[in-house]
Amino acid sequence: MTFPTNPANPANPLNQNDQATRDALRARLRFYHELGIGELYRREVDPTLWQQSEAVNIQAQDIQPQSAAQPRQQPTTVAPALFPQEALPPIQETDIAPRKPFPAAPPQSPALPPEQHFAALKLIREEIGDCTRCQLSKGRNKIVFGDGDPNAKLMFVGEGPGADEDAQGLPFVGRGGQLLNNMINAMGLKREQVYIANVVKCRPPQNRTPEPDEAHTCSPFLFKQIDVVRPKVIVALGQTAVTYLTGEKRPLSGWRGVVHPLRGTKLIVTYHPAFLLRDPNQKRHAWADLQIAMRELGLELPTRK
Repeated sequence: MTFPTNPANPANPLNQNDQATRDALRARLRFYHELGIGELYRREVDPTLWQQSEAVNIQAQDIQPQSAAQPRQQPTTVAPALFPQEALPPIQETDIAPRKPFPAAPPQSPALPPEQHFAALKLIREEIGDCTRCQLSKGRNKIVFGDGDPNAKLMFVGEGPGADEDAQGLPFVGRGGQLLNNMINAMGLKREQVYIANVVKCRPPQNRTPEPDEAHTCSPFLFKQIDVVRPKVIVALGQTAVTYLTGEKRPLSGWRGVVHPLRGTKLIVTYHPAFLLRDPNQKRHAWADLQIAMRELGLELPTRK
């Protein structure tokens, strides 16, 4: 980025080394870009215009003062327009692309008798097959479908498989899974009594957050699992899970502490076990969320000793 000089006084250019000036100019250019102005350029100014402007100022200073009896009238000077209106480039307005909406969740499937739940889940797994519907299939080892009781009253939904899950083909079997098992036990349940699944069935590279196209490709199978199991309560583990379950993007704090309706069941949101491993101080808040689920399930809350 270059900085202009004053043609009438070339010895006094703008300070090109002033970082504050540089930052202000960059911020101004970003502002214009957000308004839809594609390019800005600096037009060279005829030096005679600067001279004419200074000449007008000098003439104004030479005006004789009026008598003391009359108030002095300040002279009005009009500087020549350095950039005539017709020389300014027209502003090109560009439409701001709307945020891509979440695709609607598939219609809820009819309820099945409990004795058919296991077979129905098996059919969904067969429908997935050796999936290559998105880029996650290129780096996976095993598809992680789900695990637990097909007739469970409580279902946990996470984000996606990690390294241990990818190796074993089961959800939540690593360190986060051990913590989730402890959380389930604290509720007075066993892992075999709940159902566990993820938004995506293949491990994202380096355990990154699934991309929207990956999650949207895989989440219809999750909704089918929910419709078969028909749990009384779903606990969403973390931001990604609740975002793709509800189709709404908002801070996790806006979801927690409240029971939300979802596909004929009740949704409760808490932190992902991986987050709790990084910040153990949040475990007490997660336990408060799980107690909401316990009340909805009619489970006895532990008494303080």
